[in-house]
Amino acid sequence: MADFLYEGHRISYDSYGEGERVLVLVHGLLMNRRMFERLAPELAEAGSRVVCVDLLGHGRSDRPEDLRLYSMPRFAQQVVGLLDHLMLDAAVVGGTSLGANVGLELAVSHPERARGLFIEMPVLDNALAAMAGAFTPVLLGLRYGRPFFELTSRLASLVPRTNYFVDIGLDWVRQRPGPSGAVLEGLLLGETAPHREQRRLIEAPALVVGHPRDPVHPFSDSGMLAEELPNARLVEANSIFEWRFKPERLTGELTAFLAGLS
Repeated sequence: MADFLYEGHRISYDSYGEGERVLVLVHGLLMNRRMFERLAPELAEAGSRVVCVDLLGHGRSDRPEDLRLYSMPRFAQQVVGLLDHLMLDAAVVGGTSLGANVGLELAVSHPERARGLFIEMPVLDNALAAMAGAFTPVLLGLRYGRPFFELTSRLASLVPRTNYFVDIGLDWVRQRPGPSGAVLEGLLLGETAPHREQRRLIEAPALVVGHPRDPVHPFSDSGMLAEELPNARLVEANSIFEWRFKPERLTGELTAFLAGLS
């Protein structure tokens, strides 16, 4: 694990492999870089350098309780800060859910830094109602039930890491409610993703992976995005669980995509 300072705040990241072909992976909302600790080594073995970052408010990065620090443009700028720290002109950027949208934001605001895009489960036009319905109760619970969630966070932090899948769920519970609430407030008050007109101007090659039967990340959003981006390829996963339990096919798709950018 390494870190760097961004506007006075510490941002942590892990790096796997070496070489000029670099992929920056960004986690999902209120998740952390550990969600890629199986995927990243496999991609590194295939010849890529993979950097998994914790955005502010997540993982081992700083977690200030200031909602003004949390928005898609600010998250994209943090990835630019990471590239500057690593002395990289450009990289393939993206990730899952929140990470996918951060990649799109970076490709719009700093197109010269996006060598390519890896977009899994983007949150776009067709997902907004489901997102609001899913996370508004979470935000209210974190705010008005803060003492309970503080206690739950402390207790969950005492549970040792023993299982990859269990730990992913526990990482949600381990987070302190104040910073998590600030992250949600900041994102809900801002734009979730670049507008359609902006997305159509993205020229970077993109691999878009969508999942069926996921209301928060509807496959229609992935299909729409693949049609909007002039250099995109759409891959349909069997379900949201395929990459987690049977990753061979999708990891192969991503490996081939990265190799094609060499």
